[in-house]
Amino acid sequence: MTPLFTSALAARATIMVLGALTLGSSQASAVSPAVKIACMSDYFAYCSQHSLGSPGLRQCMNSNGENLSKRCVSALISAGEVSAAEVEKRRNAAMRAQAQ
Repeated sequence: MTPLFTSALAARATIMVLGALTLGSSQASAVSPAVKIACMSDYFAYCSQHSLGSPGLRQCMNSNGENLSKRCVSALISAGEVSAAEVEKRRNAAMRAQAQ
């Protein structure tokens, strides 16, 4: 594949995912467009087996919290999806577990 073709496929995939995420946002527990954009790579890396907007997706993202990108976590905090205190609590727990 040529770089141009690969870029076009990536752009098309991104548009499809953003569109699907937007369609899934009609639920009461919808997340903001900023969260969708910031967490898109995390979705593909950890939770793409779950349908967009599903409870399974939220559970998957929650269980992969320590693996999520800083960009995604910051967007989740800004949107009120998770508190900064909860993130800090998890971070400290992970650090204690690694120290043992």
